[in-house]
Amino acid sequence: MRDTILGMSSLWVATAILIATYVVIMTERLNRAIVAGVGACLMIATGVIDQDAAIRGVDFNTIMLLAGMMIIVGVSRRSGMFQYVAIWTAKRARGYPAGILFGLGIATALMSALLDNVTTVLLVVPVTLAIARELRVPAHPFLFAEILASNIGGTATLIGDPPNILIGSAVDLSFNQFLINQGPVVLVILVATAGLVHLRWGRRLATDETHRRRILMMEEGEAITDPVLLRQSLLVLAGVVVAFALARETGVEPGTIAMFGAAVLVLLDNWAHPAHKQSERVHQAFGDVEWITLFFFIGLFVVVAGVEHAGLLRILGEQLTTATHGNLVRMVSVVLWGSAVLSAIVDNIPFVATMIPLIIGLAPAMGGERAIEPLWWALSLGACLGGNGTLVGASANLTAAGLAERGGAPIGFWAYLRAALPLTLLSILIAQVYLIWRYL
Repeated sequence: MRDTILGMSSLWVATAILIATYVVIMTERLNRAIVAGVGACLMIATGVIDQDAAIRGVDFNTIMLLAGMMIIVGVSRRSGMFQYVAIWTAKRARGYPAGILFGLGIATALMSALLDNVTTVLLVVPVTLAIARELRVPAHPFLFAEILASNIGGTATLIGDPPNILIGSAVDLSFNQFLINQGPVVLVILVATAGLVHLRWGRRLATDETHRRRILMMEEGEAITDPVLLRQSLLVLAGVVVAFALARETGVEPGTIAMFGAAVLVLLDNWAHPAHKQSERVHQAFGDVEWITLFFFIGLFVVVAGVEHAGLLRILGEQLTTATHGNLVRMVSVVLWGSAVLSAIVDNIPFVATMIPLIIGLAPAMGGERAIEPLWWALSLGACLGGNGTLVGASANLTAAGLAERGGAPIGFWAYLRAALPLTLLSILIAQVYLIWRYL
């Protein structure tokens, strides 16, 4: 165990930097991209890890996948397709609040499986607030249902939730593997959650005929502001999803697929415009990329590479193996419930980024990479579903809360906790039964 330039053990320095980074992120006093960047620089500056190793620690497949999907969604959003879906769903429910509550929840889950859940709530919540105002009903049941559905739906696929992107990229799990292994339990959890949401709120929501007709008079077609872009966006999105499904056979990484899809969509969007307009539209497309999130990931990858290089994760892995006596059932339970509890308290992204190399290190003692595959599904289910537990558990929750506050329907921390925690615990229990039944 080598020393750092401070003359201290690299293990202790790396651990101190990791803990300090997590604590400051939790306080939310500084933007998390700044915190992760400072933590990464400290890992290099103190000698825990050199710059070449730090660069190797960054998973550029994940960065490319996130950036590509952000561009695709940002360009597609300008067509109005997502507003169309929300209004169409409300009208199919004939303007009845209970039906809209169910329909918007299901639509949110489906969109979150194909987009990331933060983007989904950004698109759905503003329309939901408008529908609730038209119906003269409280917005909170709809918002709670959509937050829960976004995290549940995002659990089903490789691209639906950032923790899945991290896991899939790190251990080469494909889009199809996520869908096949997590899709069934996500469907069960979604149905159970939708049923309980209806029992708690849906059956008590009511509006009069006048306000219901206002919803029926909305024209979803008016939400489409650019029909040509709509067709182009649907074509590219379909192509990207098919390419994800065939990635294992073609050998093309998800990051390349997402970036290629983004490039094609930007090309189609600019094809018929003069050069000066193209520059403006390309700037807008790249402006839709959440650069703060990308640089947060880059800094976090370096911090985790530092603690892995220093040997901390190896020690923690040995402790986990000892505590569970190498029993896979116990280990899956610890990872699932531990991930759920911690993801409800802190943002699930840094937690998952730290857990990935720890679980990889368990493979030799557990019988190889294939033997520990249930641990990846436990980590994904725990982190994604656990994020529903509190208002700060996932980025989608905080995004929805911010939009709700600006829309005049603020969501309180304790009000959300009372509503969401029981449903979250039920979802984790269902996941536990599923993991044991299918894999152990």
